[in-house]
Amino acid sequence: MHPVTTVHYLALSAALLLIGTVGVLTRRNIVVILMSIELILNAVNINLIAFSHAWHNVGGQVFAIFVITDAVAEAAVGLGILIALFRNKETVQADEIDLLKW
Repeated sequence: MHPVTTVHYLALSAALLLIGTVGVLTRRNIVVILMSIELILNAVNINLIAFSHAWHNVGGQVFAIFVITDAVAEAAVGLGILIALFRNKETVQADEIDLLKW
């Protein structure tokens, strides 16, 4: 049985980053875009914790906790804005929301 190394964590993080980036750039549904942003933030957390473990330093774990709290705040604010937009426009499609147009 082979041990799990930092390279394995980096490969997982790269896959999550790629999936999240593709989701943000190609999807029209705002809920899917928010979930893709969460995937990107989780990729960052995996990198932080993997390097923290490899270098025997807790600084990466502390930053990962800050990223998690930031992700929670982003999800709460994003879903609040999404609910307000859905009440006004009755859609969750990103390209159909044009509130800032004249």
